[in-house]
Amino acid sequence: MEIAELFDEATIKLELNGTTKDEIIDEMVELLDSGNVLNDKEEYKKAIYAREEQSTTGLGFDMAIPHAKTAAVKTARVGFGISKKGFNFQAEDGTKAHLIFMIAATDGDNNLHLQALATLSRNLIKQSFRDQLLACTTAAEVIEVIKTI
Repeated sequence: MEIAELFDEATIKLELNGTTKDEIIDEMVELLDSGNVLNDKEEYKKAIYAREEQSTTGLGFDMAIPHAKTAAVKTARVGFGISKKGFNFQAEDGTKAHLIFMIAATDGDNNLHLQALATLSRNLIKQSFRDQLLACTTAAEVIEVIKTI
């Protein structure tokens, strides 16, 4: 599966409002739920927080990639959001994140979420790729940039 197949315009938000980890998680879970991705948004949110308790998914390099594999997901999808002002996602390097990719995987997706995480991480360490995403003004543009990886 190509990573671009996990993205949908309905689960892309170009102007996030949150500034804290909790606000961003809530906003992204709502985005996935309104995009008809989740069976149970509260269970999905619990799974996201359970993963965050293991270690933060605020990775530095302007990004956070929270993820969960759970029966609360009905359709595998990556929610994507941009914050021009940045938000605190507790990255170990102390920097604010500007890009968030929230990976929702179903129980039956085996290693899909890990493959998506690896593909995104490999590309997001490149400043030019992050800059392309930050410059997007439409959800369609985001998908076009994702298609280049």
